[in-house]
Amino acid sequence: MEFLQLKYFQAVARHEHMTMAAKELNVSQPSLSNSIHRLEKRLGVPLFERQGKRIRLNPFGQTYLRRVDQAFRELEEGEREVTDMAGLKHGVVTVSVTLPYVLPTLLKAFLTEHPQVRIIQHQLGSAVEMKAELENAAIDYCISTIPITGPDIEWLKLAEEQLCLTVPKGHRFAERKSISLREAAEEPFICMSSSSNFREITDGFCRQAGFEPKVAFELEEVSAVQTLVEMGLGITFTMPLSLGRRAASSKTVQLRISEPSCSRTFGIAWNRQHYLSEAAIHFREFVIDFFNKS
Repeated sequence: MEFLQLKYFQAVARHEHMTMAAKELNVSQPSLSNSIHRLEKRLGVPLFERQGKRIRLNPFGQTYLRRVDQAFRELEEGEREVTDMAGLKHGVVTVSVTLPYVLPTLLKAFLTEHPQVRIIQHQLGSAVEMKAELENAAIDYCISTIPITGPDIEWLKLAEEQLCLTVPKGHRFAERKSISLREAAEEPFICMSSSSNFREITDGFCRQAGFEPKVAFELEEVSAVQTLVEMGLGITFTMPLSLGRRAASSKTVQLRISEPSCSRTFGIAWNRQHYLSEAAIHFREFVIDFFNKS
């Protein structure tokens, strides 16, 4: 079915006159007549009753016109929707964040400035998944601590932060400013899930210090980890930038790790070949500025 063929059908149905419709469409009358004839042949039924020079829609034509009009209304609505999505006022941004506890603070700040933009988060578990989603243009951005690379993928470093060891208030290390990680070898650790990227990194730091962490609790939510530390049930690795206000909890103490060097890099990745809406471009600029200020 040709798009122009349907437009021609609408015009002829509106005017019920081939010459007038041809004039409006700026096509020859024979071309218009042939187009309508091909449409009727394709459908297998006549759409008009011929009455001399004038033509009128028959019941088949009236039914078909309703559907064609409805289809064009949907297309016009889709065009308006896509235009809105591409703009800043009603845009949509899709993002994956490997540290989801960064997201609330970041989004609150962004949506305060751009309240009409809609953010859709894709929860992805690995760098392989994130890369695939970027390459398939299923998401606009990944904000992660694992560099995402590829022929068409751009990776921009946002910040580098030193991990701390967080202990409960009153812990034997609580009066210290810094600690060598090997000193915590016998402490109960409250950790993220073993499938998380953060856990993989922190276990690696423990091995650099010469021990395997004694995991007392393994949880999915960072907030739950912090709660158990505040309750005095163990210690954990944290990133102050990621924790936001909770890093300043009066119930815990953040200790600098003197050795080994325990740092983690934040970055944002996107597909250079993927169309980015005005809202998505503003979001990236905002994220860069957000981490610079942090």
